[in-house]
Amino acid sequence: MNAPTPLPLPSPEVVCFDRREFGAIFSVYGRQVAAGEWRDYALSTGREVAVFAIFRRAAEVPLYRIEKRPELRARQGMFAVLGQDGRVLRRGHDLAQVLRVLEKPVRPVD
Repeated sequence: MNAPTPLPLPSPEVVCFDRREFGAIFSVYGRQVAAGEWRDYALSTGREVAVFAIFRRAAEVPLYRIEKRPELRARQGMFAVLGQDGRVLRRGHDLAQVLRVLEKPVRPVD
């Protein structure tokens, strides 16, 4: 008699950005691409974190990383923008507020 085949283990939950979050990210990303500042991006998902990495050129290290860490939801906020050197530039509960750190200040016209 054959032994029963075990059921596949459920896959662990994967953290990812939802449609509204992607809308906010791509709004900022699109403006910076149009301005010629950014040229490429990469997306990574995992069990603990989802990362949207922004590049000036494809062969570089990312200029910025936008991270979503749901485990920090109750404490510091699950969204963060990290700089090229890994420093946290801004962290919070509201993605739109966190993304403001990526907006270039408007310079007055002479």
